[in-house]
Amino acid sequence: VQLQASGGGLVQAGGSLRLSCAASGGTFTTRGLGWFRQAPGQEREFVAAINWNGSIRSYADSVKGRFTISRDNAKSTLYLQMNSLKPEDTAVYYCAGRSGQSSSRDPDSYIHWGQGTLVTVSS
Repeated sequence: VQLQASGGGLVQAGGSLRLSCAASGGTFTTRGLGWFRQAPGQEREFVAAINWNGSIRSYADSVKGRFTISRDNAKSTLYLQMNSLKPEDTAVYYCAGRSGQSSSRDPDSYIHWGQGTLVTVSS
C-alpha cells in the first residue's frame, strides 16, 4: 500500500488545517491507520489512530479535543482535522498503515508510511 499525505502548510496559531492521506496499490479498508509527527530535533510521536471501520479512535493527550481523525473507506483516504493549532504543533506529519484491523499508538506496529507533510504554526 502506498500512502500520500497532503494538506500541510503555514497557519497562524488558533487556525485550522485538514490533512489527507490517500492510499493506493493495496487493501485500505481492513487496516488500522494512524498519524504521527516529528518536530525538528525530536523523535517521531503518536498523534492519533483509528481502527479499520472508524469505531475506535485514540489521541495523544496533547491533541485531544483539538484534532479529529477520520477515514473514508470508499475513497481510501485518511484525514486529520486540526483545530486550535498551537506553535508546538509544528512538525512533519506522517500517515501510516498497519497490517491488521486494530489501531495502535506504537509506530513500530505500522508497516506502511507516507512521505510526510509539513505543518508550520506561527505565533
